[in-house]
Amino acid sequence: MFIQKVAFVALALTIWMVAESPLFALSLDEAKAKGLVGEKASGYLGAVSAPSGEVQALIADVNQKRRQAYEDIARRNGTNIGAVETLAGEKAIQNTKPGNFVEGPGGWVKK
Repeated sequence: MFIQKVAFVALALTIWMVAESPLFALSLDEAKAKGLVGEKASGYLGAVSAPSGEVQALIADVNQKRRQAYEDIARRNGTNIGAVETLAGEKAIQNTKPGNFVEGPGGWVKK
């Protein structure tokens, strides 16, 4: 009986650790390939359809890091962040792989 309890606790801990592991977190490339997110002309990532919590968290994390990078670039070059965001958006859309989504004037489209 004691061994069964120990085995159960070990199994539960293993499942919890695997579930919490970033190894299973959704990557940006995976999210793009699955059509969950796309590049916007604003230089930021957007949800193509109603996002899950995991997708929302990914978007928030990526966009926060991009915002910080854009602010740093603007400060170093003595320009406003809007110009940096616009240029970054153009580059991101140009570099988007075929089959992934970009936001156009009419909404999301596959490139």
